[in-house]
Order: sequence, then structure tokens, then C-alpha cells
Amino acid sequence: MSEVYGRLSSPDGWPIVGGTVTVVDATGVQRGRATSRADGGFTVDGLDPGTHTVVAAGAGYEPSARSVAVGPAGIGLGVLELTRAGGEMLPAPGTWRIDPQHSSIQATALHLGMSRIHGRLRRFGGQIVVADPLENSSVEVTIDPSSVDSDDDTRDEHLRAPDFLDVAAHPEIGYKSDGLTRLDPRHWRVDGVLTLKGVSGPAALQVTYGGTGPDLWGGTRAAFTATTEISRDDFAIDWNQSVLAGVLAVGRTLRIDIDIQAVLT
Repeated sequence: MSEVYGRLSSPDGWPIVGGTVTVVDATGVQRGRATSRADGGFTVDGLDPGTHTVVAAGAGYEPSARSVAVGPAGIGLGVLELTRAGGEMLPAPGTWRIDPQHSSIQATALHLGMSRIHGRLRRFGGQIVVADPLENSSVEVTIDPSSVDSDDDTRDEHLRAPDFLDVAAHPEIGYKSDGLTRLDPRHWRVDGVLTLKGVSGPAALQVTYGGTGPDLWGGTRAAFTATTEISRDDFAIDWNQSVLAGVLAVGRTLRIDIDIQAVLT
């Protein structure tokens, strides 16, 4: 007897756990079925050699079917990527409230020129207004800089001090978009103005749209990821220490990684 094996994956590379893989023979009779494991892997065994149809499905994903020729030694299908349900649909026009409990904002800086340190801003809120046409949409976010968390209390106190965020004098970080450009169906560039430590400057976000779908509470959610890089010097965060060979203790460039879930209101 032969087997069919492979791995189920989302478009961004995450394993799909608990998906189903069904194998049907040329007469339409089901010959095997398996559930994907924690790593997305699956194996359907006990198959006769011949032509079969493999149907892969997962909750929240569009099913996928393909015809395969199963030989005596079986066949490996590699990675089967499933498209999220609604993933090619644009978000519906309206106001989408950012859900901070299922979203994150992380900043990364180079330390001593060789490794990276990460910090999260844990308190924030905002909204995405989806327009028709989509290019007229807008984003507005406010962040509490005192919520910075780098997993070290001493460092966090320094980050809140005037050398860095100066939260006593500047208790809010703001971002407001002023333009949206479509790159392809899933990728966009959002141009906007970041206000940090009392200084306002341009910041362009590279945005990937993750799709839209229902949540567990009867609502509709949309998912986005975004990245940008900013110079600390542009926002008056110029504290540093020089170490051996002129290497700076903290790199001047900050990479910002954002994951957003937004709820249609």
C-alpha cells in the first residue's frame, strides 16, 4: 500500500494545525483521510497506486484540490499552501477599530553593532477608515510611550527618561496617514506623519493585508502587518554611548514591526 504526505501552510508560512486532507480515487470514492499535526504535516496511508485527488481544507481557509499519481513508493506533496477565506477580498468600507489585545507594536534596535534588542509598546489604540475607493482610506493611531517594555526594568526606566522618549514631557506618540498606494492585491504603502517626542516627520509603512473574516463574537475582523524604519536622530532621540572602535551602544535606526487586528464597527 502507498501513502501521500506533505505539510499544510498559510500564505505567510505558518503551519495549519487541525486541517483535513482527504484522498479520493478516480471513481470518486474516499480512500483515506488525515488531520494535520502541530507542524502542519500530514500522512494519508493505505492507498492503492493510481490517480487520486487530494483535497486539503482548514478552518478559515479556502479548500484546495489537486490530482496526483500515487506510485508504489507513495508521493510527497511538499507544502500545500491554503489561501485564507476572504483573503483576496478588500476590507468593507467603514470604520475599523484597532483591537490592542490582538495587535502588537515592536521596535528593534542594533546593540553594540552586532545584536538586536527589542521593545514593545503595550498601550495603544486607533482606527482605520476604509473608503471607496480604497486609496482614500486613512489610519490614525495613538500610543502611550510609558508602556514601553523591553523585558528589563532598568532599561525601560531609561527609555522613558528625557534621553529617549521623555514621557513626562511628551505623553503621547501619534501617527496619521496622508496617502495610500496600492502595490498589488495584498501589499500597500501607507504614507503618513509620525509625531514622536514632540517632533513630527514622515514615516511610510509597508503594509501586507492578511484578509478579512468573522470572529468568535459575531463581528468581522481584518488583519494587517506593517513595517517601517526610522532614524532616532530625526525625532530628537539622539542619546548614545560610543564604545570601542567607534561602535555605538544603540543603533541610530529603529525598525518598527506592527501586527494589527481591526474590528468593523
